[in-house]
Amino acid sequence: MSQKVRVRFAPSPTGPLHIGGVRTALFNYLFAKKHGGDFVLRIEDTDQTRYVEGAENYIVEALNWLNIPFDEGVGKEGKFAPYRQSERKEIYKQYAEQLIASGNAYYAFDTSEELNVLRKEYEADKKTFIYNWHNRKSLNNSLALSSEEVNAKIEAGENYVIRFKTPINETLQLKDLIRGDVQIDTNVLDDKVLFKSDGMPTYHLANIVDDHLMEISHVIRGEEWLPSMALHILLYRSLGWDAPGFAHLPLIMKPVGKGKLSKRDGDKMGFPVFPIVWKTAGDETFSGYREDGYLPEAVINMLALLGWNPGTEQEIFSLEELIEAFDLSRVNKAGAKFDPDKTKWFQNHYLQEQSNEELAISFLEILDEKKTVTSLDLTKIVSLLKERATFASDLWELGDFFFIAPETYNEKASKKAFKEDTPEILRNVVTLLKETNVFSSEEISEKIKGWVTSQEMGFGKVMMPLRLALVGEMKGPDVFDIASILGKEEAVSRIEKAIVYMS
Repeated sequence: MSQKVRVRFAPSPTGPLHIGGVRTALFNYLFAKKHGGDFVLRIEDTDQTRYVEGAENYIVEALNWLNIPFDEGVGKEGKFAPYRQSERKEIYKQYAEQLIASGNAYYAFDTSEELNVLRKEYEADKKTFIYNWHNRKSLNNSLALSSEEVNAKIEAGENYVIRFKTPINETLQLKDLIRGDVQIDTNVLDDKVLFKSDGMPTYHLANIVDDHLMEISHVIRGEEWLPSMALHILLYRSLGWDAPGFAHLPLIMKPVGKGKLSKRDGDKMGFPVFPIVWKTAGDETFSGYREDGYLPEAVINMLALLGWNPGTEQEIFSLEELIEAFDLSRVNKAGAKFDPDKTKWFQNHYLQEQSNEELAISFLEILDEKKTVTSLDLTKIVSLLKERATFASDLWELGDFFFIAPETYNEKASKKAFKEDTPEILRNVVTLLKETNVFSSEEISEKIKGWVTSQEMGFGKVMMPLRLALVGEMKGPDVFDIASILGKEEAVSRIEKAIVYMS
């Protein structure tokens, strides 16, 4: 690639960033980093009626949390600033006028009422109204009117739009870096509006002009933009510019059934479809991966494999490995089914990779929320619990007994474990614990197991009631580990309490 690779992620600030948008950002990021290029964030806010307060900050925060920050864009101004389309309004008009001057665009004065009447007439004849070569000469536009009439309308302040004049009888040979060769007959295209009467460009014109001026080398975007590719290539040609490479990513599909993944699928099946939590102006809250306890590495790994195939059996990829392996030619054409369970599988993997010290910090935050103060060794506790955990929040459920002494004992287990001679056995255990000088798991284990063996007693007779006394139920890590973490005083106190309970 002789030209420097420059890609852009260009979301509209109309709400939270859907997970599909995050994947588009990720693939752009991976492609840029693979080729030593730039990843640009541009905010496409030409449609001010749909602008949502806070959406732009949300996009930036989400990319930063996922560790795929942009190199250049809003707040990181480079030489192509500004990066908000609403601040670039002045730029677009000249290109719309250039297209008119070259005969590639025209003024259209049709009102929305007039166009609605036409649509209804076409519908009555079971046809679809398309504004293009077959009717444009008979409509209210500068192709059908004299230049005097056109000038008079503009001078009188009549509303107009600028439409692209699609060429007739041409077969466009387009190349998509994922889908290969695409052929389009220009006769089926409509004359899209490029510039609106409010002085704002439509997405089509603004997008092309910005990509050209910002020296974007590759446009990597969602499949929903595939139908616009022909128009965009024609616009490049009409403006005398080289077009970038185009790549259209497959859709992310529902976990079950047909269709595109939506917010409702997440609500229904209990998984987030947004990277971070989003609160609407109407006080509605949509959950996010971050707040649900997912690690950014897990989300990135899951998204990378949605529609991209490394060509090997490897499933676990660090960001560096993804950059190294990423190739647009290995992106699938077909939609990728979203799998919430697979996302949890990735989360479980990355949680196990976290150091006990890191996890202990997360666990401390959970204890603070639970208003639980402790002097116990959280790093040690985490090391014993983590292999059963998928989220840091699971640690509380798995190990709450470390911080709260049991008040009751599991009914089914206590019927099995608490026998007539159990109080006496546990009194002996208490004596042994009191005599243990170094209160480590190894010492306690050696002492109690030695005693059990000398008494020629079954281990179950001691271990089950001991676990119930310390935990309240038959769960948790090695019982001697539990005792050593609780400390001599607390362990003895819990066993004595169980003895009283049985008596």
